[in-house]
Amino acid sequence: MPESRVPHPVVELTLARFREFLREPEAMFWTFAFPVLMTCALGLAFRAQAHRPVPIGVAAGEGREAIVERLRHSAEVELHDLSGEALERALRSGGVHLVVVPARPVTLRFDPTRPDSRLARLAVATALAPAADGAPAMRDEVVSARGSRYIDWLVPGLLGLNVMSTGLWGIGFSIVQARTRKLLKRLVATPMRRAHYLLSHLLSRLVFLVLEVSTLIGFALLVFRVPFEGPAWLFAGLCILGALSFGGIGLLVASRARTVEAVSGLMNIVMLPMWLLSGVFFSADNFPQVMQPLIRALPLTALNDALRATMIDGAGAAGVAPQAGVLAAWGLVCFAVALRIFRWR
Repeated sequence: MPESRVPHPVVELTLARFREFLREPEAMFWTFAFPVLMTCALGLAFRAQAHRPVPIGVAAGEGREAIVERLRHSAEVELHDLSGEALERALRSGGVHLVVVPARPVTLRFDPTRPDSRLARLAVATALAPAADGAPAMRDEVVSARGSRYIDWLVPGLLGLNVMSTGLWGIGFSIVQARTRKLLKRLVATPMRRAHYLLSHLLSRLVFLVLEVSTLIGFALLVFRVPFEGPAWLFAGLCILGALSFGGIGLLVASRARTVEAVSGLMNIVMLPMWLLSGVFFSADNFPQVMQPLIRALPLTALNDALRATMIDGAGAAGVAPQAGVLAAWGLVCFAVALRIFRWR
């Protein structure tokens, strides 16, 4: 009988590495699923934006009616009927990308660091200055005041993203690692209650919250002069509520997971929609209107909106009550479910 050929070691080792990769759900997710999902979400957001007129506002002043009449004939712009502080707030938050100020010459107020605003500037300039006589003269007014810049809008979103990530990963990984090391099996023999163990994870999370919030906000205030208009106690309360809410979600995700790989996959599934939809790097208003109820119900969206309203607009407790309610509901429901289904082994 002919002697069977032995595969080359390089071939065997390569096949072994390939099998190891296929057995890692986290590696499969980040390599194949995440790029596709990111492409779908961003394509949906910016495709919707590209196929609709850019939102702009026109400030009060002499000649406003004539400017509004000219802009209404343009298919590239969408007029928002806002005035005064509401119009300025919409410009800061991205609700409108540009404000036309009736003057001599007509002034276009926008933030050039935002791609949406540059697009709006081009659309408005085209609508107000066609190739015909009588076109009004225009000038640009770059919005650089604190509270109106993109960095001012971005920092609260980054803080919300950090609160979510550290809350989920910090609590979820800690519990699963204790389960894999058989530590939970030993704790179950003690008089400690299940609620005591889970609550201790939530409370310990608050210690690290102080460090991460003070680091990011302190850096933003000192280096970028980001505004802080609202009461400090309300801002701190929102951060604590957000940390407890995401901590409850982390407890729920880790309540049954037995391996680090399993909890990693579950964490990615939970966080990915909020990474893409909750308005961290660009406004959630870019997504279609039919998706807005779902987006507003996400805890990260509620936390980002509340932090921005407090920092930039100086909103009080009544102004962020709906967002606080969403965060509290997520935290309480997830903690209650986690308490019921949690397993020590």
